[in-house]
Amino acid sequence: MRALTIRQPWAAAITYADKRVENRSWTATYRGPVLIHAGKTLDARHGPMVASVVKGLQLELGAVLAVARITECHPDDGECTPWSMKGMNHFVLDEVTPLPLPIPHRGAQGLWAPPAVLVDRVREQLEGEGAARVLREEAW
Repeated sequence: MRALTIRQPWAAAITYADKRVENRSWTATYRGPVLIHAGKTLDARHGPMVASVVKGLQLELGAVLAVARITECHPDDGECTPWSMKGMNHFVLDEVTPLPLPIPHRGAQGLWAPPAVLVDRVREQLEGEGAARVLREEAW
């Protein structure tokens, strides 16, 4: 299990809309479940596509908002999704499942290992949500 800290409003676009690619300057070999963590910093550089998605949402900061699955990471090929940024590496996300309640927690850079207590709190929220498939990982 890993976690990825993402600035708002991008974390909300993943959690509540159809953003299924996270753009990063670095690449990763990790594939599997990931906690989507909203950082404490708001990114003011976004366009109308993001504004329309997050309009009316309270943008939680410094909290885990969802779980997802990283299925691939590839360099920009110009054909990924409307959310893809040119020249970046694209972390492809699948099975995004919002948490019923955000879980406040401090994030970190890169793909970070969340503490067991945080993963347990996520599991507790998703027990009845049928998201066990997202949280499965061979190395648990």
